[in-house]
Amino acid sequence: MPAPEISFENTEKAFNAKGSSELKRSLWLFKLMGNPGLVKVFSKLTLFAIKIGLPIKAPIKATIFKQFCGGESIEESKEVVAKLGRSHIGSILDYSVEGKEREEDFYKTKDEVLKIIKTAKDNPAIPYTSLKLTGISRFDLLEKMNLKQILNAEEEKDYQNVRGRLVEICYYAAQSNVPIYFDAEESWIQEAIDTLSEEMMELNNKKSAIVLTTLQMYRWDRIDYLKKLIQKARDKKFFIGIKLVRGAYIERENIRAAEMGYKSPIQSTKENTDRDFDKAVDICLENIDVVTLCAGTHNEASTMHLIDKMKELKIANDDVRVYFSQLYGMSDHITYNLADAGYNVTKYLPYGPVNSVIPYLIRRAEENTGIAGQMGRELKLIIEEKNRRHNSKLLPAGK
Repeated sequence: MPAPEISFENTEKAFNAKGSSELKRSLWLFKLMGNPGLVKVFSKLTLFAIKIGLPIKAPIKATIFKQFCGGESIEESKEVVAKLGRSHIGSILDYSVEGKEREEDFYKTKDEVLKIIKTAKDNPAIPYTSLKLTGISRFDLLEKMNLKQILNAEEEKDYQNVRGRLVEICYYAAQSNVPIYFDAEESWIQEAIDTLSEEMMELNNKKSAIVLTTLQMYRWDRIDYLKKLIQKARDKKFFIGIKLVRGAYIERENIRAAEMGYKSPIQSTKENTDRDFDKAVDICLENIDVVTLCAGTHNEASTMHLIDKMKELKIANDDVRVYFSQLYGMSDHITYNLADAGYNVTKYLPYGPVNSVIPYLIRRAEENTGIAGQMGRELKLIIEEKNRRHNSKLLPAGK
């Protein structure tokens, strides 16, 4: 069926599922995140409070955690999953516990991902799941693999454990027909992640794209990588899954490159990133016979570019090989209006114990602060919706 016209200005659709108290919370949080100084102070105070054992769980859970996370467990997150599902929006449950280094923590993450897949198997409101490979592997091991250094006996054992966990996860995902995508991470471990991702795609994607990899388009080398990956899939006769994002580690990447004296992997301008994101969309859609695409973007222009390209290639708006995705708690004007127009759309829905998820929340606040115009756009839309409700007599004056 042809895709209906879509507008991202419709705040009634965008915030239909939010009550006045939720709008107030979002308004307060986005005002905070629009101030880089306040975000830095908040981040430092939060980490210090955790370090000395102050009881900050309750206020964190009631504010920023509630805005960006589904809950502390899969069970607790099901309420949000169901709420999104009623608006025809899928959830990508993600166990967002970061910074662990022990084998027992890696196995715990593996078991948690298996639980997500089991939950998703019988719930169409959870069409995908995700995995950060540093959740099941030590960072330094991936870094050594990235450098193609010879592993010692203990490291080789650790690597085989990592691969074993990954094989188990991907096999269960394939048996359950629940696609899983691997998050992209820092460039100095990304080649190791790419190698494992390609191996898992070749093993499990014989009939459809069960395993997806993520490309950060703020890297200037990703278009070439995408083309080579598509050719490899055609030569070896397997499907590939691609999640496109702009990228999350720009400051860290540039600082490391400068300190170590190598060329930064990051594009020289945001315009180049935007150009390559849209170019990657075109390449994926032009190879839709072997590619499943998930466009993870909060950018309205790139979203419309994808919609227009789907129309040009006569790809149905509900084709299961094309998904849009935004972070939970962000860009509802894109998500809900896409869903209303019949596109496949998901929210990335992190969960986990509050204290363990705080590193993710701090990164989210810092990233959003750094996105030019993002907070202003979110605030403008929330204020417009509050005014619309007031004018419609849906809110008391001054609320």
